[in-house]
Amino acid sequence: MQRLVVGLLATAFCLMACKKDEAPTPEGTQARPAALSDIKTDKGVDLEKKVVYIGALNDESGPGAAIGKPFAAGKRLLARQVNAGDSGLLPPGWRVELVERDHAYNPQNAVQAYSDIHEQVLFLGTSFGTPNTLPLRDKLTADNLVAFPASQSSEMARHQYTPPIGASYKLEAMRALDWAVEHAGGADKVKAAIVAQGDDYGKDGLEGWTEAAKHHGVTVVSQQSVAPGQKDFAAVVTALQQSGANYVLLTVLPGASGPILGTAAQLKYQPTWIGQTPAWVDRFFDPKVIPAPVFANFYWATGLTFWGDDVPGMKDFVALHAKYPDTPKDFYTLASYVQGRVQLEALKAALEAKDVTRAGYLKALKNIQRTTAGGLTAETVDLSRFPYATALQVRVLKPVLDQGSWSVVAGYAPPKALGTPAAKAADDSK
Repeated sequence: MQRLVVGLLATAFCLMACKKDEAPTPEGTQARPAALSDIKTDKGVDLEKKVVYIGALNDESGPGAAIGKPFAAGKRLLARQVNAGDSGLLPPGWRVELVERDHAYNPQNAVQAYSDIHEQVLFLGTSFGTPNTLPLRDKLTADNLVAFPASQSSEMARHQYTPPIGASYKLEAMRALDWAVEHAGGADKVKAAIVAQGDDYGKDGLEGWTEAAKHHGVTVVSQQSVAPGQKDFAAVVTALQQSGANYVLLTVLPGASGPILGTAAQLKYQPTWIGQTPAWVDRFFDPKVIPAPVFANFYWATGLTFWGDDVPGMKDFVALHAKYPDTPKDFYTLASYVQGRVQLEALKAALEAKDVTRAGYLKALKNIQRTTAGGLTAETVDLSRFPYATALQVRVLKPVLDQGSWSVVAGYAPPKALGTPAAKAADDSK
């Protein structure tokens, strides 16, 4: 009996020693898989949950809300696609969560919103508007945080933490004047004017318009400035009319372009209007918003693709949208989604490289040399060069209002004033 007791005690002590040697798992937690433990992180990544937190500074209640609401919806659509699983946009099991704030197109609000969320996110998937992104640049540098602007300002391209996607506003304006000269039948038949928002967006358009005018020998007969949220444009339109301008560039937001065209119609002033990308919103296709005749002389200069455009990835995008019909069917939903696809391409590369720190994300982003965002861009996007030059080509479109779509009146081309080989060839062919 004594031998039996001693033997049982020895066995018990052995079992206790063996258990003591095992690394215990804290109550309520799970051991991190070895594949995840190798991944480097700092901000905005939860390895246990396999979640990446992405910031968004939107305008859903300010003067840019007509653009801001569908632009916010584009990122939400992309997040739903990823989180539904099997999208292939991120490694298996990984999800994204948006951390969103509405700054109402107010730079001070944008700075405060940034302060609220910058410690929680890996990068900002949206920083809406040029004037609201510019004050963040020093903070982005200090925090090593990339912020993708809902802006094509040339200033964005000059800062490594604000990479734009698409041709700049300056290039749009230059290409618009190229087309105006072609459309009029010669530079001597163009009396150019511009209505520009009084901020960096407006400055970018004004620089492009005046540089192209100098290149072609065109006189700019009127320059008008407007403020975001401005309501009365009678004085602006009257000044344009008195100047004799017959081609007018609109470097404004939709809240200004619609009333400007409406006021001009009332004053029976009918120049050829050319809007830059932010001057249009797809709600204008609805005659209940603005009567169709108001847009009889309106054209649009943009380097971005539109809903239903003839690009390889459009069929898949439209099918995705059909799964989430509560998402706005809008050009800016598409533009935001396309931008987000490029962001996730860099994120996937960072995850595969096992460095999902902010520095690792920026490195992965700058390794992108040729992407079409799943076949949704007309021109390949290259983020390896700095200052960024993600696209050079712009085309001119005319709205087909009864179809809710566009006709191409001038194809993609770089501005002639750039002096690039492609631009020179286009110039020589005329």
